[in-house]
Order: sequence, then structure tokens, then C-alpha cells
Amino acid sequence: KKCEENTMSIPRSRNLQQKDPTHIMSTTDTNNSKEGIQRETQATKAADKRTPSDFLKAILGRPVSVKLNNGTNYKGVLACLDGYMNIAMEQTEELVDGQLKAKYGDCFIRGNNVLYIAAQSKKK
Repeated sequence: KKCEENTMSIPRSRNLQQKDPTHIMSTTDTNNSKEGIQRETQATKAADKRTPSDFLKAILGRPVSVKLNNGTNYKGVLACLDGYMNIAMEQTEELVDGQLKAKYGDCFIRGNNVLYIAAQSKKK
């Protein structure tokens, strides 16, 4: 009950800092309708943004290209990855300077070597 009392005593200006669009819409008055629409649009855009974690979850099981810090590329199917960006891939090809150097059934890459992961439209 004490927490409820403290919540009720929070000034309205603090509610503006929250990212819930209902707070933004409820705090706009009729004299500032243009500003209210702008805030509503910003809240909608923030809700539509995808995080890197969302991207990584979406590409599991799909063909990817992984570039390492030393310039080597690996192309294959993303089997799994963890929070450290450690990567397991299947049907992997190792490319150095754009030329195929080796083919692996399974490939494990330590995350600290990864420069980026890019999704590919299809496996070649």
C-alpha cells in the first residue's frame, strides 16, 4: 500500500519520461495538438524499431555471411549463437580475399573475432 501512495504522488512531468505512448497522449492538451501528434509519432517509431537481438533471432537457421576482424569471411547456415556472439554454423565456406579456401560441415567461431554478421537472401 505504501508503494501505491508513492506512485500516486509522482508529478505528471515524470510521466513524460516514460516511453509508453498512453502517457504521451494523455499529457497533451488541446492547445498543443501539433506537439501531441509529433510525440505520438515518435512513440510509434520507437515501438516499430527492431533490436539487434531481434535480428539475430530472426536469422537463426538462415544463410549468413560472417566477417572476422582479420578480413576472413565465412558463409553458411547459422545454427546458433550466444550472448558473446560465439557462432555455430553449418555447410560453411571459408573465403579469403573473396576466394574459396575451404569447406566445413560445421564451423565454430569465437565471438571476439566477429566483425559483423549479415543475412543473405539465399545460399549459393
